[in-house]
Amino acid sequence: MKQTKYFIIDFDSTFTQVEALDILAEIALKDNENQAKAIKDIKDITDQGMEGGMSFRESLKKRVEILEANKKHLPELVDRLHSQVSPSFKRNTEFIEKYKEQIFIVSNGFKDFIVPIVKKYGIKEDHVFANEFEYDQDENIVGFDESNILSGNNGKPKQIKNLKLDGEVFVLGDGYTDYEIKKEGLAHKFYAFTENVRREKILNEADHEAPSLDEFLFTQKLERAHSYPKNRIKALLLENIHEGAINRLKKEGYQVEVHPAGMTEEELSEAIKEVSVLGIRSKTIVTDKVLKNAKRLLSIGAFCIGTNQIDLNSALKKGVAVFNAPFSNTRSVVELALAEIIMLMRNLPDKMIQMHQGKWNKSASGSFEVRGKTLGIVGYGKIGSQLSILAESVGMNVQYFDLEEKLALGNATPCPTLEHLLKNSDVISIHVDGREENDLMISSKEFDLMKDGVVFINLSRGHIVDINSLKTNIENGKIHGASIDVFPEEPLSNNHSFESPLTGLRNTILTPHVGGSTLEAQENIADFVPSKMIEYINTGSTTNSVNFPNITLPLLSQAHRFIHIHRNEPGVLADINNVLAKHGINIGGQYLKTNDTIGYVITDIDKNYHEDVIKDLKMVRGTIRFRVLY
Repeated sequence: MKQTKYFIIDFDSTFTQVEALDILAEIALKDNENQAKAIKDIKDITDQGMEGGMSFRESLKKRVEILEANKKHLPELVDRLHSQVSPSFKRNTEFIEKYKEQIFIVSNGFKDFIVPIVKKYGIKEDHVFANEFEYDQDENIVGFDESNILSGNNGKPKQIKNLKLDGEVFVLGDGYTDYEIKKEGLAHKFYAFTENVRREKILNEADHEAPSLDEFLFTQKLERAHSYPKNRIKALLLENIHEGAINRLKKEGYQVEVHPAGMTEEELSEAIKEVSVLGIRSKTIVTDKVLKNAKRLLSIGAFCIGTNQIDLNSALKKGVAVFNAPFSNTRSVVELALAEIIMLMRNLPDKMIQMHQGKWNKSASGSFEVRGKTLGIVGYGKIGSQLSILAESVGMNVQYFDLEEKLALGNATPCPTLEHLLKNSDVISIHVDGREENDLMISSKEFDLMKDGVVFINLSRGHIVDINSLKTNIENGKIHGASIDVFPEEPLSNNHSFESPLTGLRNTILTPHVGGSTLEAQENIADFVPSKMIEYINTGSTTNSVNFPNITLPLLSQAHRFIHIHRNEPGVLADINNVLAKHGINIGGQYLKTNDTIGYVITDIDKNYHEDVIKDLKMVRGTIRFRVLY
């Protein structure tokens, strides 16, 4: 006969992210000149008690003495603790509701603030065992009920023994007093909870580390038996991706590894084997070989606009959704382009170099206003169209060429051909994507078509322009000035050297692929790209994916969600539904979208299904990837 499972959960630094008495000290001592020292003393005493370095009753007495707290401070404490509930507990309220008869909060903290917090999550008040404050006539906290079992040493094992739980007991906590329950033989297993604090001494005594409640539920085969715990999701971020992205993924509960540079194909092929989330910028090339080594990869985030560094088709066939940041750094690139146009028209790069060499060359020769000049924009997408607006605002005439028909903004004029634009522009700025068809689209033939004295800007992709032809036309005077931010070959990191035929040329601006490298742009990207990857992993939504069929899904509510990615073949949807019908499963909602390569089916069902359903769905012909969301 299967035994009932009981779950003993600690409160401080487990159910909540903090030690409540530390927060109470901050509140009660906020006007005390010795606040900092008092708070530090309380934290030190707490750590000693949690790690077994001081008897619990001694540590409790010392902390209460230092507090100088009053009952009036408790409402603020409760408010602050509500906002500090551990993220993985917030994610798993369904578990708490389902097993509330078997969950006990056993804490050396105080009922006065614990009960208001845990009751909100459905935990029964009579399942909360903790200390209680004692107050004087002015409601100052002067001590605690020393007759309470939990106020003394070895209190938790004694309390569990009194509960007389008939079944398997599992303890989840972060301190030595939690381990004591297992030590006394009153628990089947002790899980060291490390989402908020990691105590090595406690980990050494634990049966299992639980970096989150998800991990605990996963090992117990409870509510999230089929979904992967967030702490097991490994994210690898390369090329100095903004710390905002790192923090965003860590907050979600992922393991995050950071590498400051790009990686070669061989390096990434090895590093990606256990990675679920990959974040790159422009220097790392994700090839078919790399993707074949990606056993767990769910999503790739390109923390930039372009995605030509990723083999999108191979990613699609592997069932890996790719996201980028199509808008986040547009303004930054546009501002740089406009600034460089003005600098080059004024011949400022040469003058700045001469000034640093001690040469005073005050002259208007070769220096022009941009007002009245014609700017030709090749590629009228997000960046090109915004550059059009800003350039027009400083008095330039704007014309553009794009393979697709695009709505002209302001007074911009579309050109019928690229040749027309090249022949009739004083300034040419390239803003096309990195598709293969654009390889060397500007070469000797195109430079020959340009006006003498043209200003040339490339902030798009390095392989778009024939660098040697560009060099020749700068040297022979055909090009008045050039600015290049992207190169056919770029260093993997700041520690590698840069070489180019363009170095040392007159009136030439060379920048290290920094078109989108402003703090504002990187912060926007660091927020946008992780949010899309997390949304995909959590809900299945593929909005803004550059390779998957785009589906925006409703939030999952009171249901399971089956995510099925398969080769786009006739009859697969019917096969999926036949499996569900065979097992008597009611479909609450179903969403399907396809492209030439894959079909993407999302099915929401009620909560009752047998394990064999998953096995059968994984066996549907053409299946690439299957996963369950709860």
